[in-house]
This record gives sequence, structure tokens and C-alpha cells, in this order.
Amino acid sequence: MNALVKDPLTWTDVGAATDIPLRGARRVPSPDGDIAVFRTGDGRVFALRDRCPHKGGPLSQGIVHGHAVTCPLHGRAIDLASGELMGADRGQGCAHVVPLEVRDGRLLLGRA
Repeated sequence: MNALVKDPLTWTDVGAATDIPLRGARRVPSPDGDIAVFRTGDGRVFALRDRCPHKGGPLSQGIVHGHAVTCPLHGRAIDLASGELMGADRGQGCAHVVPLEVRDGRLLLGRA
């Protein structure tokens, strides 16, 4: 990053990437509401607001498969990268994506 350009986000360390099991999730409280941090079977990590756009179900309690999570309340599949509902539900809502970076094995959530 250019030294003259200031990062517009504040980054908060929320633990080690390995704290989240493969194909698992963890709920992280934040001032803006709970965040669900996911780790896929291939070790990639994603973060969404812990609220399904359909009925507000806790996404952190959903089933992680591929690069998606299925809401535990009504079975809506959500793409972890975009937050968009998938399949027949596409275009009917979107979960808020939260900036997430991994630095030296640590998970950092971004907040404006």
C-alpha cells in the first residue's frame, strides 16, 4: 500500500484461522451486530453478517458446503463470497459481506 494512502477500514483481530474447523463457522460479536466467520473445506475464509436475508436465521449455525452456507431455518443456500442467495432463490436477497483478511494466520475483520 502506498504510504500516502490511508486504509479506510479499522481491522480487528478475531482469532487464528485454524480456530475455525474446516467446513465450520464461528460467531463473532461486533458493534454492528454478530458476524459469522466461515472456513471452507479448502481452508478459505469468509465473513457475513450472521443473519440470513430471508428470515434472519443465524448463518453461523448453518451447514458449510463448497463455498456456500445453508441457513439452518429454511434451507436457503448463500454464496459466501457474494452473500447472494443461490439456486431458485437467486435475486431474492443478499447477506451483507464483511471485509476479512488473513495476516500471519490471524483473522482480521474490517470495519469502516
